[in-house]
Amino acid sequence: MALAIALLASVMGACGGGGSGVPTLNWYINPDNGGQAELAAKCSAQSNGAYRIKTSVLPNDATGQREQLVRRLAAKDSSIDLMSLDPPFIPEFAEAGFLRPYTDAEARELTAGALTGPIESGTWDGRLMGAPFWANTQLLWFRRSVAQAAGINPARDPVTWSRLIEVASAAGKTVEVQGNLYEGYMVLISALVSSAGGKILENPEAGKNVRPAIDSEAGRKAAEVIQQLARSRAANPALSTTDEEAGRAAFQGGQGGYMVNWAYIYGAAQEAVAAGTLDKAVLDDIGWGRYPRVDANAPSRPPLGGINMGIGAFSKHKDHALQAVRCITSQESQTEYMLKSKNPAARAAVYDNPEVRAVFPMADDLRSSLAEGAPRPRTPYYTDVSTAVQRSFHPPASVDPNRAPARAAKLIVDVLKDKVLL
Repeated sequence: MALAIALLASVMGACGGGGSGVPTLNWYINPDNGGQAELAAKCSAQSNGAYRIKTSVLPNDATGQREQLVRRLAAKDSSIDLMSLDPPFIPEFAEAGFLRPYTDAEARELTAGALTGPIESGTWDGRLMGAPFWANTQLLWFRRSVAQAAGINPARDPVTWSRLIEVASAAGKTVEVQGNLYEGYMVLISALVSSAGGKILENPEAGKNVRPAIDSEAGRKAAEVIQQLARSRAANPALSTTDEEAGRAAFQGGQGGYMVNWAYIYGAAQEAVAAGTLDKAVLDDIGWGRYPRVDANAPSRPPLGGINMGIGAFSKHKDHALQAVRCITSQESQTEYMLKSKNPAARAAVYDNPEVRAVFPMADDLRSSLAEGAPRPRTPYYTDVSTAVQRSFHPPASVDPNRAPARAAKLIVDVLKDKVLL
């Protein structure tokens, strides 16, 4: 209740515009280290008085962000002008009429030079609904000393999950993944299924009439990886409750060996060294390579994430919001944001910037992973599908390759047909 009152007061104050007559655009953002607020100030100044942007911070987790926006947009809240949207939720928002679609001409402008993954993630039913702002993908991070002792070089040679778990177990080191019952676990499962050559949904555009495809050979291979890790010495003892930050902490500790995680972790390690909370020797020992393979003969399909810019369908300032999106998603702004917030850009050319390459020595790996990665299922009912899959595969140590995929497929159908409540 206190949060709702505070947000309402914030919005009412913002809508007043201070009596200046200059439209105030309310931009609802995911939490970061201030990078989006800096872009809001920059783009406001560059508008030469046409508008000003005020940021409001959404909850930390993607699910909480979705819930808060859905509630307000369902009530046709006109104070939501701009939104930083997690890509899996764009189909739902688009189908509900919560977003202003970009015209074909606007889409060509806003996607020029953008990587394939971010463009696809912002598109629904043939229309761009979320302009690519920043993108994200996971790499395999490894301790150089541990990999060298094991006789492998993931930076040079593709490595399978099976091999990774085997060498980590033999050395008494961990392979860190996101195993908690939350969206991060869905990211893992989806990437494993995609890397095995499969998909979770056959026809996601069919809405409630979707046909699950996870009960397949690819689904079973994904489950086998989770089972192998969870029952090995390489598993974090707290695997079933581990998220990105818990995994990062363990990876940087004495038992750390390998980890799949988002791009921010290298910048976070640099900042920890600067703050004196992490030994520089640990930072120097961190290497990176392509996301692990499920099949030794097939390239992995790294997970995709990031943020796309949406314009509220009920905004009273849609034209000004479009101007703001142009500024926020420009190559210059994406470069500034990548350097400030350590989140990868959606435009390919940003990765050639010398300053970016100095901060992100793995820039080429990130760019190629973003171009060749696989999105999570794109459906208006993504939240239900994700929850059904997570529950069917959790806890990791209980996963049975002969049962979990079939259980997930059945639960997806039952939930969407209103036979089961999650």
